[in-house]
Amino acid sequence: MTRLAFYAPLKSPRHDVPSGDREMANGLLAALALNPMEFEVDLVSELRCYDGKGDALVQEQLLAQAKQEIDRLLQCAQQQQWCAWVTYHNYYKAPDLLGPAICSSLKIPYLIIEASIASRRRQGPWADFAARSDAACHQADVILYLTQRDKPALQKASPPGQTLSWLPPFLNLDKVNLADLTLSKENQLLAVGMHRFGDKLESYKILAETIDCLTTTDWQLCIVGDGAAHAEVRALFEPFGERVRFTGQLDREALDIEYRRSKVFVWPGVNEAFGMVYLEAQAAGVAALAQDRPGVREVLGSPDSLVPVGDASLLAQAIDRLLTSNELRLEVARTGQIFVRDQHLLDSAAHRLSEHIRPLVQ
Repeated sequence: MTRLAFYAPLKSPRHDVPSGDREMANGLLAALALNPMEFEVDLVSELRCYDGKGDALVQEQLLAQAKQEIDRLLQCAQQQQWCAWVTYHNYYKAPDLLGPAICSSLKIPYLIIEASIASRRRQGPWADFAARSDAACHQADVILYLTQRDKPALQKASPPGQTLSWLPPFLNLDKVNLADLTLSKENQLLAVGMHRFGDKLESYKILAETIDCLTTTDWQLCIVGDGAAHAEVRALFEPFGERVRFTGQLDREALDIEYRRSKVFVWPGVNEAFGMVYLEAQAAGVAALAQDRPGVREVLGSPDSLVPVGDASLLAQAIDRLLTSNELRLEVARTGQIFVRDQHLLDSAAHRLSEHIRPLVQ
């Protein structure tokens, strides 16, 4: 059996705040451990190397913490006998400050899952972290990218001998039940997203503009999520009164109930890396809609799920079509379910991961 060290510098799988990043980290742990006769996986550190504001003092403190963590890991490495190191999500705001040093000291292979090269960040408040992120990418034996938009920059910076390959985003599920989608549902629209300033709030602004353009009169909107921008998000939907329902943050069981009762999942997807919620909605048999953005388009199975960016009325027209045409809605929902079942579940991810890790450790 091969023992792997796993680390997620942006957000540990055990972090108490839910997000797509945390879900993907947990999914990777599950995929790597899917065949217990092949890999044994250790979550080796929960150090969060994240600086969201470009603060030199924060970065200095994180570097000091990382040095201590490296010393600790090297002390226990002989007993653990890791054969390879796997890092999930290395980028300029949260570089892998542990993996490169550990792999160099132990002379073990280094694999990164999801990475980006941000050349324009090599100057400015994140310059040092950007350089460390790029250096980690350069050292990696294998980089698995989750979205095609990261590929060109990674290819350009790739050193000789490095393997670059695509790992489609996936759900932490071993199967999708193709349930009867003809069962009656409420005319509920569903949006799931944290209430954060920046890109999330921009998506909520587009969503509010969208429902204001609807011609269909029989609809309700359920919004799942919470966060620092909750008041601002709520204010966007005040004109729609009781037609918009806020649930706050939900656990998995409660969220699954909302998926099952909804006809259409809609989320514009401003600057989403890819969006785990799109995969979740499609797996649950909900017709999903988004604006046609990089990353997002790679996790939606039906061409009818994508709407051009820039005009909220186009997204509204797509919602109208799905709410008024049961045949179209069922077609989009079924296409999405099959797409997730065939390409975005644990077994597919486990197979791809094994394909790249096994040659490194043999």
